[in-house]
Amino acid sequence: MEDSMILDVEGIKKTILYGGTGAKPKFVTGTKVTFHFRTQLCNDERTVIDDSKKAGMPMEMVIGNMFKLDVWETLLMSMHIGEVAEFWCDVIHTGLYPIVAKSLRRIAVGKDPVDWHIHTCGMANMFAYHSLGYDDLDELQKEPQPLYFVMELLKVQQPSEYDRESWALNDEERLKAVPVLHGQGNKLFKQGRYEDATLKYKEAIICIKNVQSKEKAWEAPWLKLEKMANTLTLNYCQCLLRMEEYYEVIEHTSDIINQHPGTMKAFYMRGKAHMEVWDETEARNDFMRVLDLDPGMKKTIKKELAVLKMRMEVKNEEDRLKYKGMFAKMASEQDSLELENPDQEIPEQTCQVQDMENPEEAPAEERANSMQKTAEMTLASDPEQTTTAQSSSDNVIPEQPTTQDLTAEQTTIEETAPEQFDTNHTFVVQSDSKEASPSPEPMCLEQEAQDTESSDHMTPGN
Repeated sequence: MEDSMILDVEGIKKTILYGGTGAKPKFVTGTKVTFHFRTQLCNDERTVIDDSKKAGMPMEMVIGNMFKLDVWETLLMSMHIGEVAEFWCDVIHTGLYPIVAKSLRRIAVGKDPVDWHIHTCGMANMFAYHSLGYDDLDELQKEPQPLYFVMELLKVQQPSEYDRESWALNDEERLKAVPVLHGQGNKLFKQGRYEDATLKYKEAIICIKNVQSKEKAWEAPWLKLEKMANTLTLNYCQCLLRMEEYYEVIEHTSDIINQHPGTMKAFYMRGKAHMEVWDETEARNDFMRVLDLDPGMKKTIKKELAVLKMRMEVKNEEDRLKYKGMFAKMASEQDSLELENPDQEIPEQTCQVQDMENPEEAPAEERANSMQKTAEMTLASDPEQTTTAQSSSDNVIPEQPTTQDLTAEQTTIEETAPEQFDTNHTFVVQSDSKEASPSPEPMCLEQEAQDTESSDHMTPGN
């Protein structure tokens, strides 16, 4: 069913897509309406901007509560329960839609509809309206245009038929609710119910911010509401301190300090939060700023600085012990790794270096085998030296040399030139000890000549 009509309001055209049931509801100030909506651009594709059904929750609005997009009240008051209608609205009615849509999107994802907890400096807040955080809304805000609204009216409740929440109150009712919520939050704080207290403080702040948004910034009414909001925010931060939400405290108090740098309590609470997160410099700066603003806090600040000093000393000692244990553990793991992998290159290189530095400490059996092979090669080339070689090889024990067969010059050779010593040279020197020259170098040359001569008499394959 489609029925097009022009309402008695300029710039609105209505098309009924599905008729409702029953008599037309009575709409008075305070009437609560629940509905679904879909917003579309007036282009060929009818691009959908927002859809409450896709968001998974219907919209609720109170008639006469100064809703920013007041044209919606006009649209809904023309409908029956269960009716679905499409409304074309000219640009004169849609200019504020991007701002309303931002709040609705925040609600849909479980966030507050107002940005009271967004922490920016005063200058940034003045220019925050230039971006809504959504590209499509920013574009629509720069170039307002007509929109289609498809509405489905679900339920209508009279003021006496529901419990009114703070968002459903008008400005006068909101301001009356603030001290009540404030008192409830204080009571819960004293009972140690900090999380419940934060909800009361938060609700009161939202009430104030909703009213404050309609006042001109930095004028007397706005500043009065700002002071009330700051008091509630500091109470909110007091709860967060007890809940150990220190970084959130730093954010909220910094926001207050940026806009109102003379707020002593904000510096004090931020200093305590900085101390809890081990930021000694910032904590000390905040505490000293408290003294500048209120010298009467001297005793309290002196105590806080003493606590800060003690805590930092304990923290530094804990860090020292932690890093000490860390390095000890790393060293232990490295030692274990070397023991578990003895065939790695590093241990082999270490052994080679040790052998070069201490040749006398090499295994006796290995040296004896090498010398025995040399003896066998020499005897094969000259059988006449068999007796001499056998007697000499019996005496070659590096750890226990025979002093009677060694001259002082030979002992000197072993001590002064360990790196140039070879097992073949050792054998010849010991076998020809009686004919050795006092100079070690000629002996080595003589042995090389003998080895060359012996090798000439050897026949390959024998």
